[in-house]
Amino acid sequence: MIPMNDIQTLDHIEELFPNDFTEEQIAKAKTLFYKKISIAAHQFYGGKMQTLPKAPIYGFNWFNVWYTPGVSAVSTTIRDDNDRSFELSNRSNLVAVVSDSTRVLGDGDCTPPGGLGVMEGKAMLMKYLGGVDSVPLCIDSRDENGEHQADKLIEFVKMVQHSFGAVNLEDISQPNCYRVLDTLREACDIPVWHDDAQGTACVTLAGLINALKITGKKMSDIKAVLYGAGAANTTIARLMITDGVKPENIIIFDTKGTLHSGRTQYREDKRFYRKWELCLSTNPQHIETHEEAFKDADVLIALSKPGPDTIKPEWISLMADKSIVFVCANPVPEIYPYKAKEAGAYIVATGRGDFPNQVNNSVCFPSILKGTLLVSARKITDSMAIRAAHSIADFAERQGLSTEHIMPTMMDSDLFPTVAADVAMQAIHDGVARKTRTWQEVYDIAKHDIDETHTLARLFEQQGFIQEFPEEEIRRIVREACEAVRS
Repeated sequence: MIPMNDIQTLDHIEELFPNDFTEEQIAKAKTLFYKKISIAAHQFYGGKMQTLPKAPIYGFNWFNVWYTPGVSAVSTTIRDDNDRSFELSNRSNLVAVVSDSTRVLGDGDCTPPGGLGVMEGKAMLMKYLGGVDSVPLCIDSRDENGEHQADKLIEFVKMVQHSFGAVNLEDISQPNCYRVLDTLREACDIPVWHDDAQGTACVTLAGLINALKITGKKMSDIKAVLYGAGAANTTIARLMITDGVKPENIIIFDTKGTLHSGRTQYREDKRFYRKWELCLSTNPQHIETHEEAFKDADVLIALSKPGPDTIKPEWISLMADKSIVFVCANPVPEIYPYKAKEAGAYIVATGRGDFPNQVNNSVCFPSILKGTLLVSARKITDSMAIRAAHSIADFAERQGLSTEHIMPTMMDSDLFPTVAADVAMQAIHDGVARKTRTWQEVYDIAKHDIDETHTLARLFEQQGFIQEFPEEEIRRIVREACEAVRS
């Protein structure tokens, strides 16, 4: 029997599965279980975020302080110096999570409100892991013909930026995602971060750094296959090249084949300028087949269509000795880890926390945004993302590396203030910080805010302000998932 607290925490949940389940059945049952319990838990709690005051109301007249007539002085002070808004409001610790919900996880266009589950999830992780407040904003980017327009997102963010300290873009389909990010990074006076692109690239680079340490291979020597050419992998390629991978040793697949200079449709369609840049710099041999691409490849980074049959075992078997396989599609990896290992992979990582080596942007974006906010940076540079990647990799190395441990997890609470401080120092070095603080000052503030959030969350649970999710409901959902896998 699993102890009650382990059921509540969902630790060792697979022990509730039938003993005769195969590895494939266990993997499928876990996926079904997490989807079903997600619906049940969101229904039970009515979502997962709320708004609470951070200042006291000692008596009736304090309404006159926090609102009219007293607050008039705040308005005119900020009118005369807009930067005071970071001191006189919650702006300095507030992020807008903006999406048009056109590429939600691996589920495609979910309509604007369909993105709320993920955007609320971002807000929850940002607060719990980084001590950062945020607001999910799912908008309709369609024109009168029903086409999604980058300009609608750009104009919305430019208009709303004055209420926030930073913007986190999320789940925006290509090609709009490229132009939206690149335009807003230059147009806005606050940092704009696209987590699907920059966040995923940051953690992937971190995982790759440590996987290469274990295998004894060098960034400058590896042959890499990137499967998928969306916002994530195109940015991953850029950061990998910046950090030492030779572009001629990279082969990138999109839905139509490999990228190379012969794919001139991307030259003609200016919306895909990021893809065209990679067509010109990677795969000079114009390799086009899976067999030739995967032959002797040291690294596979897949961020494409959810699996489990997107990446074939026979492709992995063609890879070099001690091959590194990152299959990070959500909610189901392109191939299950056990199958990748059977095919010869030495190190396997996914985007999920229920398999070893989770390479997921949740270990980077809360701390990157916290560090950025604490020095009031105007933008998040590529060098800040690369610094975060090395900080994450170093943290995991101090814990001890192995083929089953190349990354820290979301439960490593000291990771987040550490990365926040490193990112803040890089922002100061890059000249994009409005405010100067020491490494220790940033670390201490971030740690205090994160610890305070944890304390408040525990207090809410202990005092019953957050209800306990029923144990029997968890057991029922496990049974339901297992029955679905058997049928």
